[in-house]
Amino acid sequence: MDDELITERRSVAFPRVFGYLRHVSGGPARHAALVDCLTEYCRQHELALCGLFTDRLTADVRSPAFVGLLDALELPDTYGTIMPALSHLGPRRVAAARKQQIGATSTRLLVVRSIRPTTDQAHPAVRPSSSEAKGVRGVHS
Repeated sequence: MDDELITERRSVAFPRVFGYLRHVSGGPARHAALVDCLTEYCRQHELALCGLFTDRLTADVRSPAFVGLLDALELPDTYGTIMPALSHLGPRRVAAARKQQIGATSTRLLVVRSIRPTTDQAHPAVRPSSSEAKGVRGVHS
């Protein structure tokens, strides 16, 4: 894992990312809030959110949405995957396998919420600008 900046020091314009959500509970409003979280994060970090894959059933390592994500990550000039939290990868065993598969694509895994707890009163999924770069994690297997 590293804390490097995404676009602030790179000569790239709007790196392409694809979102991934595992939405097995909650209604349409919860799903919309998660999508809004990813959209806003991408806007703040000058990322182009090119698509969103959502699993709605229990986690299977090779679910249709996850396979679609892996296919999208193979597109030219794709920077990576973005998700609200690592828990969206599924239960521990499934998450480990999925991290490995994402890492095999040579793209990054960006996580909006870091593992570290925060005491900020801002929107729970969008970190304040002073710690935005710390909320981004590149995960490589």
